[in-house]
Amino acid sequence: MNNDTTSGGRSLPARRFAGYALVAAAVSLALTGCQDSGSGVRESAGDGAAAGAPDSGQDSSPGQKDDGPRRLLWMGDSVGEAEAPALGAAMKAGGVDFRSVASTGGGGVVGETAAPTWDRLPKTLKSFAPDVVAYQVTTYDWGTPAEQRKAYERLARTVNEAGAELLLVSAPPFELDDFYRPHEAEIETAPESARHVAADHPDTVGFLDASALWGDDSGADQAQRSKDGIHSCQQGSAAFAVWFGERLKEQYGFEPADADEWATGTWTGDEVYSKLGCG
Repeated sequence: MNNDTTSGGRSLPARRFAGYALVAAAVSLALTGCQDSGSGVRESAGDGAAAGAPDSGQDSSPGQKDDGPRRLLWMGDSVGEAEAPALGAAMKAGGVDFRSVASTGGGGVVGETAAPTWDRLPKTLKSFAPDVVAYQVTTYDWGTPAEQRKAYERLARTVNEAGAELLLVSAPPFELDDFYRPHEAEIETAPESARHVAADHPDTVGFLDASALWGDDSGADQAQRSKDGIHSCQQGSAAFAVWFGERLKEQYGFEPADADEWATGTWTGDEVYSKLGCG
């Protein structure tokens, strides 16, 4: 993995990675008793409504702005759904309205499982009126690179026409069990397909490479996966929320709230974690 990432034209030096370790330690102290341990289930429950071509390894963004986000819509599958409670708490603490439509068993925009997303998204964009939409590449974005790029192009067009900017976020590394293994090649090409679409629309679409936080090995401690090897528990989700807030600061001038303001909030008891067997 390239240890130098960029965002909005500014380099992120290797020492940033040491900073992530310190963030993880701080979140760990705040979430004593909320360890990343899972029940082995693949999917979490509920519909995830939490309130409150560049070089590989590089982020891209629409360019830093000083006026957002004010309303953030979060999209993804059950992996994103497990991250949503922490992300919602962090955004709320930072003064951002937050809504998640991350969905168990789907939530993607590519292939046969995407129909519910395309049916719901225009309605959500109209009712919630976000200024930024963040889409985490799902574990179900199965298709050829051309099909993936076509779907991400459609997503960008739909979001941009609604007056919002799109951030495409790579997924954390996850265990390729018997369910996912037949789609390994498609899972591997999805983030690069998303990166290419962001490069084609530099003013309205950004790409965030989350391997800077999670690494590339789902079995490593850095990945902070639960015992099922796929989702995150409270501690990993909080670490993601901190990381994501830093990216928003770089790209929009957003000032994230300190983790100690939200990391031990009621979100830690969300049912998504109990269904995953998190402590």
